[in-house]
Parts: sequence; structure tokens; C-alpha cells
Amino acid sequence: MADEQDLERKFKDQCAVFGVYGHPEAAHLTYLGLYALQHRGQESSGIVTSDGSSHCIEIGMGLVQDIFNQDKLALLRGDMAIGHNRYSTTGESHLKNAQPLAVDYSLGSLAIAHNGNLVNAVQVRSMLEASGSIFRSTMDTEVIIHLIAKAESNNFVSRVVEALLQIQGAYSLMLLTEQEMVAVRDPHGFRPLAIGRLDNAYVFASETCAFDLIGAKYVRDVEPGEMVVVSPDGLKSFFPFPKKTAAQCVFEFVYFARPDSTVFGESVYSIRKQMGMALAKEQPVEADLVIAVPDSGVPASLGYAEESKIKYDIGLIRNHYVGRTFIEPSQQIRHFGVKIKLNPVRQLIEGKRVVVVDDSIVRGTTCRKIIEMIRGAGAKEVHMRISSPPTTSPCFYGIDTPTRGELIASSKSVEEIRKYLGCETLAYLNRERMLAIFGANKEKFCTACFNGQYPVTMPGMDILQPDLFESVS
Repeated sequence: MADEQDLERKFKDQCAVFGVYGHPEAAHLTYLGLYALQHRGQESSGIVTSDGSSHCIEIGMGLVQDIFNQDKLALLRGDMAIGHNRYSTTGESHLKNAQPLAVDYSLGSLAIAHNGNLVNAVQVRSMLEASGSIFRSTMDTEVIIHLIAKAESNNFVSRVVEALLQIQGAYSLMLLTEQEMVAVRDPHGFRPLAIGRLDNAYVFASETCAFDLIGAKYVRDVEPGEMVVVSPDGLKSFFPFPKKTAAQCVFEFVYFARPDSTVFGESVYSIRKQMGMALAKEQPVEADLVIAVPDSGVPASLGYAEESKIKYDIGLIRNHYVGRTFIEPSQQIRHFGVKIKLNPVRQLIEGKRVVVVDDSIVRGTTCRKIIEMIRGAGAKEVHMRISSPPTTSPCFYGIDTPTRGELIASSKSVEEIRKYLGCETLAYLNRERMLAIFGANKEKFCTACFNGQYPVTMPGMDILQPDLFESVS
């Protein structure tokens, strides 16, 4: 169960999309928006702009700040732009898979940025290749490009609708022609996408923290199944797809989104803190100190401490200059594992009964090493508390997860996991109690990673993984 690759502590992030329509500094604003959304993808980044007659594009491998500079941004002309940060699911990362994807076709120029995963991409790609399509990348996003190009309508928006009616799965998309911008979410609404205003410009982003950085005002979310079209005629909204049951990703609140964002209309920080409070009510323990596994476990640990009346302190110090080791593709970096990223504060921990709060357990190896470190710092007892239910099933909707067999909770009981981790007690937040935090919206979430009930299925889903086709995430 314990090998070096298991040092990847979390699910791998998805991607980020961003868009600006009608602002003279569109490229610079998109750069800043992608900078704010860097946590959602760190392997490649790109920006495509339009000046009303043609596209300009700049993409590269690495972090946003390493790809773009003033000279490159100056070449991105126009008052419209879309951008993308990418995290690939498997294998090596290649420039050919960086987004936005930009092409020329019968109606002109088109660029697309995608956050999600198309569960029928393999079948659709095979169909397209059989009819003569030639693909330049291994991303499912390119399937959408080909479907748009093959559509029969002379109207761009109609072509997009025709294309999206042929795909299944999760998508939050930004599309850009020479004069139009389209933002669209799949009918289930798996992945987030928000609308904002900056002066007279419209802006779109995966998370509202990007709006905060550029001084834009959050207006609302793009609704599940909604297509928002911005053109010289203004903003128009359509609902061209059959209505589906809402299935918003609850893991955005558990881990992915920045705590200062509003996602699906809810404050991420507030929800995470409430998860910690609910966990303290459901799974109390006598202890002297509550600490968090930084950074994602901090809001829940504060909630746990507040509800339990146990002192909270910063017992694990994170080295912020390492980067997210679970995203970094180099095995040489992963080899250092937990020790290079976290270090316990002995003066706080020694002789104490410690509650350690984290948001999730994937394989368990890193959690085990964290507990070993805390014991090594002199903790008298270690009690592990997880602010989400046991993760038992892989995701097919835009999250790169291990196979079901690699998820420790898929085959081990809580007691078996506790013994493996080496802590005195282990407890998770109950799924129903977690959903109750969302009140009247509790039925709108996908929780397949916790219960294996998938809103959108495909043949062989019980054995297939997202890596059978390299998706955008």
C-alpha cells in the first residue's frame, strides 16, 4: 500500500478558465485572473485575445508568472480574451495539450478553454476519426472543436449547441470567435463558472477570487445548462439543453476551491468551517490541542476547535516554496514527500493530546507519515478527524483520482484505516451531515466520490479511469 507515488496526498486539481469581454486591458486582466486561479492547474497556461478581426495567442508550459511578461502581453491585442490553466490527468504534459485550443475553420477563428471531463470522448473521437477528422492533441476538449466544425448551421451559437448535444459529462467552457464570447456549463453543472462585471466589461471565471484581484463584482453563476453569449449586441442567455438533475461537485468545498471564493453561490470558507463544526458535534474527543494539516484543513480545524472548545494552534508549518508536490510531475520532488513540505512545532505538540484535522484521505500514506511526524514531536495521543466522508470511488467529471483499488476507504473499514495510520482514533464527517450544511440546496451536489452513485455513466465505468483518454482534468 505504501510506495513513493502514494506521497501524492490529494486528488489532483482540475483546470481554470477565465474570460473578459469589452475591456481594453483584456489580456492583462486575464493574466491576473489566471494568476489568482493558479491553484487549479500548474502545468500549462494560455491566453487567446481578439481585436474584432483576428486572434492572438500565447501559451506555454509552467506557471502563469513564468510564461507571460509585459512584452508577450503587449502582443495580445484586443478587448476580448479567454485564458486557461491546465492540470493534465496522466502521463507527461505537452505543449500540444495546452489550452486554450485555437483553430481556423469555415466560419473563421475559434478558441476554446475547458474545465471538466467528457465521459464519452473516446467514442466520439473514434467516430470523428472514422469520418476523416485528424486530431493534433490527446485532450477531450478537441472533440468539441471537431463537432463544431462539422456542424451544419451557418450560425456559430447554433453550431455550439449542436456539438454539445453530442457529448456527455462535465464541462464549463469559454469559447471565443472574432466578435463573440460564449460561456456555458453542462446541464448537471458539475464544474463552477461565475459571471462578473468590471466597469462596462463582462468577466467570467472558475472562481470569484479572480474577480477580487482585478476589482470586478460578482454578479451570479452561469446556471447548469445555461449558455451565455456576449457580442456587440450585448449579453444574451439561453437554455438550449434538456434539463438534468443538478450535480455540482461537492469536492470544490471540501478541497479544490480557494477559501476566499464564492462557488455555486456559497462561501467556501464558511462551508469548510461549518464542516469542521459539524465534525466536532458528531465526532468529539477529549484533547488538549487542535491543529490543521495546512492549508486546506485550516478552516475546518478552526470550526472544530470553536465547536469543541479545544484550543487551536498552528502545529504544522508548511514550506510554501515547495509548491504542490502532488501536482509537480517530477518523481525527484515527490521522493522528499511530507518532510520537505511539513514540519511539526515540537514546543506546541510535545506531551499533548492532539486532534489533527484534514479535509480528506486518499491513499493514506501521507496521512500516516504526518501522524508519525507528530508522534516524533512528542505528542501523547493523536486523533485524526476528516471533514468529509470516506472517499471510496474515483471521479469521472474533471478530477484526476486514483483507481478505486488505490483509494484506501474503498476496501478498508474506518478501524482498519485507523490501524494503518497509527492514530488513537479516526473519524470522518457523515455524508448526510455534510450535505445538511447546504440547507435547501443539499440535493444539488454530486457525491459520487463518497457513495459511487454517478449522475452520468458510461459502459465499464466500474473499471475505467479518466486516463483511458487524457482529459483536461
